[in-house]
Amino acid sequence: MSENESGQNNDLLNALNSVEEVKIGDVVKGEVLDIDDDKQVIVGIEGTGVEGVVPLRELSTAHIDDINDAVKVGDKLDLVVVSKIGNDKEGGSYLLSHRRIEARKVWDEIQKKADDGVEIEAPVTQVVKGGLVVDAGVRGFIPASMIEDRYVEDLNVYKGQTLKLKIVEVNPADNRLILSHKAIVQEENAAKREELMSHLTAGDIVEGTVARLTNFGAFVDLGGVDGLVHVSEIAYEHVNKPSDKLKVGQKINVKVLAIDEDRGRISLSLKQTLPGPWDDIEEKAAAGSVLDGTVKRLTDFGAFVEVFPGVEGLVHISQISHKHIDSPSDVLKTGDKIKVKVLEVHPDAHRLALSIKALEEAPKSEPKQRNSRNSRPAANNYKNDAPEESTGFTLGDLIGNELKGNQDNDEK
Repeated sequence: MSENESGQNNDLLNALNSVEEVKIGDVVKGEVLDIDDDKQVIVGIEGTGVEGVVPLRELSTAHIDDINDAVKVGDKLDLVVVSKIGNDKEGGSYLLSHRRIEARKVWDEIQKKADDGVEIEAPVTQVVKGGLVVDAGVRGFIPASMIEDRYVEDLNVYKGQTLKLKIVEVNPADNRLILSHKAIVQEENAAKREELMSHLTAGDIVEGTVARLTNFGAFVDLGGVDGLVHVSEIAYEHVNKPSDKLKVGQKINVKVLAIDEDRGRISLSLKQTLPGPWDDIEEKAAAGSVLDGTVKRLTDFGAFVEVFPGVEGLVHISQISHKHIDSPSDVLKTGDKIKVKVLEVHPDAHRLALSIKALEEAPKSEPKQRNSRNSRPAANNYKNDAPEESTGFTLGDLIGNELKGNQDNDEK
């Protein structure tokens, strides 16, 4: 063997000895040699003398519409060896992935952010049973219970939205990334609540948006902080259900009744921002006018009739009928729709004196035998002894005019 041939053989042996063995899991450098049918990339693995393929799905963590926009011949990529394909030991090909290299970097970045308590942003790509899937560079999952600080009925409203998220759990080995938007919402609301509480005082009238309705009231968003309008504070008239008067998303003005800073609760009133039911009552229910009303409740001495929402007047038993009746319930029942005539209006005391019989023709009556003046009950005694009714009427007020009328008749 000549010296020249010997040198060539040594060079070949050195070259063969320098070829690195390719192992599953190794990170290698690959040069793009060709793009095969727009479905995969053929690469030469540096330092090995063998080739590998990178399928389109393994090219990037991001969605690729056209493979030619992602790579070009001559590009060099960091790749991880996924598996061996083919049986030719020397010329066999390997399945390679660039996406998994990117994912490793993303997992490392996410883990660092989790350790540092840093929030991330990610778009919602899919709505699945039990929550939302997001693209955080890797697949992330938001359980339904971690989306908001309240129940969300339709998760589809989040599809396509980019959400701020707290990292709850990171597990690259299981490809598990659990995220929470609720934690962000709670932090933001806490800051807004603190800001609102610092300048909000009882008596303020503010604008809010009806956030949700319950059987006992309406929660109103005052700008990131909810206050409660109890059902009794929605309107001056009786409200059976808040949904009868309000709708979610409706803008309303409310009055701040009370603020409980320790419990973070704000009590609100809608009705106290509205005109009072007794405002302009002398115009709405002038003496002598005839109104439609509803019997709300019956007592031994008369019937309380609602003539406007939140406005009740009293029909004394003596003003129910021209005929003698022992009890108002003999001729009326709660819920009856009737017409009444206004006898007297007392705006400051919130009192109306009403009559049913004033709208009916009085029957012709036989002359009555005059009663002894000594046997007549004294009006003043009734007035002094009568208890105060919840409306502000006293029994003396209620029967005084009737007794006065009887006295006038006796003296004629």
